Formats: sequence, structure tokens, C-alpha cells
Amino acid sequence: MKAIRPLRGAVSLLIEQKTVYKMTALFAGLVAVLIASAALGDIKFSPIAAFQTILGFGDPFQHMVVYSFRMPRILVALCAGAALAAAGAILQGLVRNPLASPDLIGMTAGGSAAVTAFLAIFSDKNNALTVSIAWLPLAAFIGAAVTAFLVYLLAWKNGMSPIRLILIGIGLTAAMKAVTTMMMIIGPIYQASKANMWMTGSVNGSSWGEVMIMAPWAVIGLISVLIASRHLNMQQFGDELAIGAGAHVERQRFFFLALATALVGGAVAFAGGIGFVGLMAPHIARRLVGSHAGPLITAAALIGAILVMLADLAGRTLFLPLEVPAGVFTAAIGAPYFIYLLFRTKG
Repeated sequence: MKAIRPLRGAVSLLIEQKTVYKMTALFAGLVAVLIASAALGDIKFSPIAAFQTILGFGDPFQHMVVYSFRMPRILVALCAGAALAAAGAILQGLVRNPLASPDLIGMTAGGSAAVTAFLAIFSDKNNALTVSIAWLPLAAFIGAAVTAFLVYLLAWKNGMSPIRLILIGIGLTAAMKAVTTMMMIIGPIYQASKANMWMTGSVNGSSWGEVMIMAPWAVIGLISVLIASRHLNMQQFGDELAIGAGAHVERQRFFFLALATALVGGAVAFAGGIGFVGLMAPHIARRLVGSHAGPLITAAALIGAILVMLADLAGRTLFLPLEVPAGVFTAAIGAPYFIYLLFRTKG
């Protein structure tokens, strides 16, 4: 362990060198996947050419392909994966349950239902939005927040039972999907395809405008979580020990639940209900860097971003000329992993 005291000792950090090496390797992997995503597609470039284009040295055609078509969806996938993974790490720490994740307790489905409702209600006869798309993350946040509040409220009975929370979350997920289907029926016809995209999870059609809205949302949320991560460590010890150590358990729990909801809302608004990233990434990160909240959330965010970027890359390259939503690949990996966790924690 190495102590770092920036700001003239006002902040003190203990950093394990092995963790730093692993974080560096994860970041290098993230950069490698980003370059591969920029290089590969129906039009292929070499990784070196793609890297030069990202730095601004490519020819005009390469620049148009990378920056006009590929880079927006790559960055949306990066932000969505990081946000969903960080939210999953928060939820697993709060409820001390390895099965907790945004999509399993209904937050993702609630955000998707709210987005579909937003598009159905605020579309005119010409299928154009009557309000700014900048309000879309707020709509997703409200949907995810309402669902999270209902799950928390219904799971509370002289304390919060993790198993009850998971079961109620599964039930509310089904209810939110029913709301989404209803909005698909009563909304404009063109909304059906968009609703299906959000239910599955896809970054196809992402634009720089969406990146400009989503990136600050995700960055601010992740920084807020990292700043408050030491309080999340207290939550993992259980209510009695946390209260005995002087922690304001319920206040902190509400704060972290709000942060997780904000991260999920921003991801769902522009990438849809990409499943199982919030379940898998924290588990992989925990095996790499342990359970301390700061390194765990950082590693989970990097792994989540890599997973979604790889899923999007596979979706648009493996079945050309067809394009498969990224959520299909994350679900194909995540569903067996969820079953494995169920068997491992059946006691």
C-alpha cells in the first residue's frame, strides 16, 4: 500500500500498487477496444489508420466514417456501459446481494417505460418531438426513480430483505414492460421500432448531440460516486455496524440510490435497456480489485464500458449486412452468468 496526500495533505489516499497496474491494464484494454471499434465495420481500416484518424491525421474519407458514423455510437456505448456497471456496483453494495443489478430490480425497465412514454406523449402528427430531446434523460431518470422507490418501499418490512427486493424487482420489471407495450400501442406507429430498440438495448443511430448530453451526465455521476465511495464501504458492513460507526445509514442509502438511478436513467435514455452489464461487470471487478468501493466502482465502470463497446462491435460486424443490437450479446452472456450466480448463492 502507498499513501498519497494531494492538496497539501488535505486529502489522504491509500493505493495498492497491484490495483494501479490492473486499472492501467483495463484502461489500455478500453483504448484498444475503442480503436478496434473505430477501425472495423462494413468499411474497414487498419488500427493504425483508425488511431491516426482519431488524433485528426486521417484522410477526409476516414475522418467522415469515424467521426460522423462510428465515434458517436462508440462513446454512447462507453458511457452507458460505465454508468450501468457503476450503478450495479452501488446496488450490490447497498443491499449486500450479488444478484442486485439495475435490470433485475426494475430500474432499467422503469427508465425504458418512461422513455417510451415520453416519445409517445410528446410527438406530434408529423412524428417530430414537440419538446427538446435534452429532457429525455430526465424522463428516464423519473421512470427509474419511481421504480426504485416502489421496489424499496415494497421490500421494506422491519428492514430490507435482499431476497424480497429481488423478487419484487422482478415483478415490477414485468409491470414496466407492460407499460412499455401499452405506450407502443397507443403511440405513433413509428414508436414501435424505437420502443423495441430501447427494450433490447442498442446504440445504433447515436449522434454527437446525444453524446454531448449523455457524457456530462455520466461523468458527473461517476465522479460523485467515487467521491462518496467511502460511505458505500460502511453500507456493506450492515446497518448495525454502520450506525455504530456513526454513519447516517438511511440518508446515505437514499443518496446512493439516487445516484444509481441517475446513472441508469442517463444510460437508458440513449442506449436502451442493455441487460446484465450491471450484474456482470461488478463481479468481474470484484475478482480483480477486491470489494473496496473506490477501486471496485472504477474497475466496474471500465469493464462495463468494454463489455458494451465489444457487444456493439460484435453486433455490427459479425452478421453483416445485418446489425444486431448490443443488448442481444450482453443478454447471451449475462443470462447464463445469472443462472450460475443463482446456483452459487442458493443457500
